[in-house]
Amino acid sequence: MADGLTGRVAESTGAQPARSGLVVPALTGGPRAGLCTDCGLSRVEDGKACGRACQFIAPDYEKLESRVHGRAADPAQGDEMFFGVTVFSDRAALSRPADGAQWTGITTALAEQLLRRGKVSAVLTVAPDAFDRWKPVPVLVTDADAMPLVRGMRMGWAPTLALLKPAAEAGHRRIALIGIPCQVHALRAIEAELGFERIYVIGTPCSDNTTTENFHQFLKLVDPEPDAVTYLEFRADYRVEMRYDDGRKPRTVPFLKLPLSKLPADFFPMTCKTCVDYTNRLADVTVGYMAGGGAQWVVARNARGAEMLADLGPALERGPLTDKGKRQGAVRGFLANTARAAGGLPLRAMPDWARPIVAFLQPRIGPRGLEFARARVEMKAIETVLHLRRAFPARIKNMVPAHVWRLVAPYGLHPTDAERKSGQP
Repeated sequence: MADGLTGRVAESTGAQPARSGLVVPALTGGPRAGLCTDCGLSRVEDGKACGRACQFIAPDYEKLESRVHGRAADPAQGDEMFFGVTVFSDRAALSRPADGAQWTGITTALAEQLLRRGKVSAVLTVAPDAFDRWKPVPVLVTDADAMPLVRGMRMGWAPTLALLKPAAEAGHRRIALIGIPCQVHALRAIEAELGFERIYVIGTPCSDNTTTENFHQFLKLVDPEPDAVTYLEFRADYRVEMRYDDGRKPRTVPFLKLPLSKLPADFFPMTCKTCVDYTNRLADVTVGYMAGGGAQWVVARNARGAEMLADLGPALERGPLTDKGKRQGAVRGFLANTARAAGGLPLRAMPDWARPIVAFLQPRIGPRGLEFARARVEMKAIETVLHLRRAFPARIKNMVPAHVWRLVAPYGLHPTDAERKSGQP
């Protein structure tokens, strides 16, 4: 395994102990003011890049989908209105789950195969901070044997796109990115300007991020031994699963029993409350959990995405997705709660005695599989419109794309004349 660790991470993190196989370039600068998730573009020399590329200014998904996938999503074709351009969509898992992976390790396995087959020479992703397992540190992985070092979930922001410049300066011509939607949108918007021969994009769904510091506060509320927690996952069966460093039996907590009322109103930042792309529509392949029904969910969006999944061969077990329950009641309840919350976390009017009953019923009669995924996508679209109307009404016209208005229309949310772009129905 090559020893490729050089430089240091951003000033807020400090110098990192060497970890073989990872390159940690020096990063400078910081996030911009306002709606910014610090994707990394504000840290590069071209200060105008953010204005051209930011998802929170004037996203054009139809244009970028056509450029990346060869066509825009067709609302009349399958579930593309909800999930974006789809070549195929499956329930999936690695036949031999990878140690330390969040699920079975599909995301890092895809990137590892790109390195092993020589299709790329570097992967832009995040590794855990040497002093805090939950804090993400942007890294370039240039050795396939180092991919296990970046397995697992991180919580917080990392300026991953700031690695584009050091990757180019190091002579990498073919690269891969493992990124969340706001990072992927920014990359796609400037991709043609970067000069790389080929870029593979492995996307993960994302909606509700927070700072690493806030996440530690959440862990203290949800578990009596927060420092022992090594794994936390919001599952499609309406439960949060936690695993521990001493190997004890994993613990699960129903969503309805989470201490959301004890979190500050700004626990989730406005960027996440107004995200217009839950399913990473501009990635070549999206790997998530929502429709997986206990496994993962893979969405190949173009030939590159299909190619990456094919490269895993028989190691990737795939099967049909499930589709059960009805989402409309849950989504309408979310709409009402979010509207009442007036900018904070969604209120829950349910009495305490009813919570165990509903927590028991949700995974049995609530939306599951694809219907669960549709529900979450609609909820995020509703949240976006309501929070923008409250906090940034002038931004709605340019920031809310057509696919979001289509998602919220069945629930009585429509653009006003002031919110409607020219030519928009």
